[in-house]
Amino acid sequence: MALSQPLAGAPALSRARRWALLFSVAAGLLLVTLDNSVLYTALPTLTEELSASAGQALWIINAYPLVMAGLLLGAGTLGDRIGHRRMFLIGLVVFGIASLGAAFAGSAAQLIAARAFLAVGAAAMMPATLALIGLSFHEERERNIAIAIWGSVAIVGAALGPIIGGWLLQYFWWGSVFLVNVPVVVVAFVATVLLAPEGQRDTARRWDLPSSLLALAALSGLVLAIKSLIATPPSYALGAGALLLAMVSGAAFARRQQQLPYPLLDFAIFRNPAFLAGTLSAVFTLFAMAGLQLLTTQRFQLVAGFTPLQAGLLVSVAALGSLPSALLGGSILHRVGLRPLICCGLAAGALGVAVVAFGFPHGLEWVVAGMAITGLGMGAAISVASTAILNNVPPHRAGMASSVEEVSYEFGGLLAVAMLGSLSAAMYSAFLPVSADMPALAREGFTQALHAARAGGQGEWFALAAAAYDRGYQIVLLAITVVLAAGATIIARLLRGRVGGREGAADRVK
Repeated sequence: MALSQPLAGAPALSRARRWALLFSVAAGLLLVTLDNSVLYTALPTLTEELSASAGQALWIINAYPLVMAGLLLGAGTLGDRIGHRRMFLIGLVVFGIASLGAAFAGSAAQLIAARAFLAVGAAAMMPATLALIGLSFHEERERNIAIAIWGSVAIVGAALGPIIGGWLLQYFWWGSVFLVNVPVVVVAFVATVLLAPEGQRDTARRWDLPSSLLALAALSGLVLAIKSLIATPPSYALGAGALLLAMVSGAAFARRQQQLPYPLLDFAIFRNPAFLAGTLSAVFTLFAMAGLQLLTTQRFQLVAGFTPLQAGLLVSVAALGSLPSALLGGSILHRVGLRPLICCGLAAGALGVAVVAFGFPHGLEWVVAGMAITGLGMGAAISVASTAILNNVPPHRAGMASSVEEVSYEFGGLLAVAMLGSLSAAMYSAFLPVSADMPALAREGFTQALHAARAGGQGEWFALAAAAYDRGYQIVLLAITVVLAAGATIIARLLRGRVGGREGAADRVK
C-alpha cells in the first residue's frame, strides 16, 4: 500500500486543517533544529561563563545530537504503537521542561544533563512530525510540497540558530538561548491538540528498550572512537576501546532486530535504492552543512574578530540560500525525479564549499558567494531526501522511516562535529611552525593561543598561529568538498535508470 493512499484510522482532513497542522508540527521541528545550531555562536560564551573544560565544551554540543540519534529509532516505532500525535505532545512537554532546566543550569555538568534531556523530547517529536504529515497529506504532489516545506523549516532552524544565539547573547544572559523555546512549545502544544489526527495505532507491537540502548551505545562508541583517534595527540587505547564498544553494540543491535517480531529497524527497507539514496543524501547534506556552519562561525569569531551575531549572520547565508531550491525541488520532484535533484544538489554544494575554501583569504564576498551556492545545492538535495525516504515504505513503516530519516540527519551532524572539529585541531598542530617566542599554551589550540595573546600581548608568533589555523580551516573545507562529490557519485549510481520519486511494485517493502 503506497503512502499516498488514505490510512485506516487517519480520516481525510480539510485543506485548511492539514496546512494548519503542517505549520503546527513545523514549529516543533523548528525548535529541534534550532537547538542543534544555536550553540555554534554561543559556545565560547558558555565555556567562559560556566568555566567549562575543553571536554565539557565538546559534550555541551554533542550530548544533544548523540542522545537524540540513539533514541530516534525507538521513538519512531513507539509512535507507531501509541500514536504519533501523542508522541509529539509528549515530546513537546519534555522539551519545554528541559529548556527551563538548561536555561537555569548552574554548571557545565548540569547543562550537559539538561541538553541530554532536551534530546529525549526532541527524539519523541522528530519522527512524529514527518509521520503526521504522511497521515494528513494523501495526494502525492501536495504531500511532496508539504515535505519540502517541512525540510525548509529544518533549514530555517539551522539558519536561525546561530543568528538567534548571537542576538540573544548580545542583549541578554546566556540562558535566554534556551528560554526562548518555552513559548513556542506552548503554542505548538495547543495547536496540535486542536488539529492533529489521532491516526492508527498498532498496540500489538512491543516497544524494545534494549534495542534503543544498544543503538545509543553503538553511536556513542563510534563518535568517541573517531574523536579519540583523530585528536592531537591521538588516544589509541581509548579509541580502540570505543570502537570495540561500537562494533559489539552494533552487532548486538542488528542481531536483536532479526529476532524481534516488531523490530525498531527492519534492514530490508534499505534494499530499496530510492530509500537508501534518500538516507545517504540526508547524511551527506547534514555533514556538509553542520561542518561548514560550525567551523566558519568559529573561524570568523576567533581569527577575524566577528561578534557571535555577525558570525551567525554569515553562516545563515547557506541555510537561507537553500530555501528557494528546497521549495522548488518539492514542487517539481514528480516531473524530474530524485536523481537530478539530489546529485546536482550535492555537486553544487561541493562547488560552493570549494569557493569558500579558496576564496576566504581574498575577501568576505567570496565566502558569502560560496555559502549561497552551497545552500542552493543543499536545498535541492535535502528537500527530496525526506520525500524519497517517506514515499518508499508502506504506511505501517511510517514511524520507522521517519526515524531512519532523522537518524540520518543527526548522524551526519555528529560525524561533522566529531571528525571535522578534530581534523581542524590536528591540522592546526601540523601547520604550526616552530617559534621561539610562542607560548607553550598556544600549541594546544588556537583558542588557547587567543588566551595567551590576551594575557601577554600578541607577538609575531600570533600571526603564525592564525595562519596555521586558517590553513587547517581550508583543508577541512576541501575535505567536505570531496565528501559531497563522492556522495553525488554514489547516489547517481544508486538511482541509475529511475525516473520518479517512489519505488516500483517489485521494490516495495512489505
